[in-house]
Amino acid sequence: VQQPADKISAIFVPVVLGIATVTFVANWIILKDFTPALMRSIAVLVISCPCAMGLATPAAIAVGLGRAAKNGVLFRNAKSLELFKNITQVVFDKTGTLTTGNFELASFQVFDQSISEEEFKRIAFSLEKYSIHPIAKCIAAEWKTNKDIRWAKIEEVKGLGMKAVSKEGNDEWIAGSYKTAEALTADDTHNVYVIKNNQLVGWIDVKDEVRVEAVSVINYLKSKNIKTILLSGDGRKKSEIIAKQLGIDEVIAEQTPEQKLEVVERLNTSAPTAMVGDGINDAPALAKATIGISLSEASQVAMQTADVVLMNHGLKNLPLSLGLGKHTFLTIKQNLFWAFFYNIIAIPIAAFGFLTPGFSALAMGLSDVVLAINSVRLFVKKVL
Repeated sequence: VQQPADKISAIFVPVVLGIATVTFVANWIILKDFTPALMRSIAVLVISCPCAMGLATPAAIAVGLGRAAKNGVLFRNAKSLELFKNITQVVFDKTGTLTTGNFELASFQVFDQSISEEEFKRIAFSLEKYSIHPIAKCIAAEWKTNKDIRWAKIEEVKGLGMKAVSKEGNDEWIAGSYKTAEALTADDTHNVYVIKNNQLVGWIDVKDEVRVEAVSVINYLKSKNIKTILLSGDGRKKSEIIAKQLGIDEVIAEQTPEQKLEVVERLNTSAPTAMVGDGINDAPALAKATIGISLSEASQVAMQTADVVLMNHGLKNLPLSLGLGKHTFLTIKQNLFWAFFYNIIAIPIAAFGFLTPGFSALAMGLSDVVLAINSVRLFVKKVL
């Protein structure tokens, strides 16, 4: 919004110089006195000084950013604050965003009779200890052992899980999402599936709690006619349960990081979209969204990619971010209106000699004070 103001100022300045010249010539002809004519011309120049237009945007932005920071919302750039006014849909990751991400082991089952429960736990730990996913960290913490398996090769496939080859090189192990096991079972209700040489060995379930503020945040967005979308790499059934519990409009589940990026890109083409996520696999989608939003306890990659970081552990400040964005833009428009309205009224008064250059300078300074006061109102204004 600063750019249009700069373009207007580029036209405004030569126009005012022209008005000042016309004021000088007309008054000199009418009054037949050089000094009064010059003083009225100077008064026009002084009172129309466009500093108020220059202050209209940065003053409001500064107050908006200050209030946001005080309440635990960090904007990485001022442009993001302005873009919030256009957001019509918000995409949420599930794990660690709508849920707390503080997992607890719920249950597990072993199908392979040749593998004991203790051996199954050792295998799962040996695979998951190399992962940075919250679910994997939970399993590794619960089943930690100093008798872990040494692999010839192990890698984390983003959006799928862990893949390892035994030291002898004859066994391939996978601990991953349902996508890794969909050819082996129709049961997609579990968190982690353990597979050996393309045979399902067992599954592991963990439980996670929905954030207490998630329901109120979703309700706020719906009250503002903002569409809500759950975009997750987890199974469809689990995602739909969370979506139904919170009242989310649409569910897009079982997505890899690449697919998440494609979904956000598609959504962006239809309407300005905000993406809220916390994991490394969310980083590409956060970068692609109109506004990427991360939580303070998110991965470093997610926080570095996001435009906005919500501090104080949670989603509760998301409505404040949206409200501040819209009201900051409203304040900018009010500031620009008063800056122009002031000049439209003041220039003729100065041209007809009702203001001396000294009073014009005082009046010009007063216009800046009015804009500053209007901007400061944003610090205490109700934005939700």
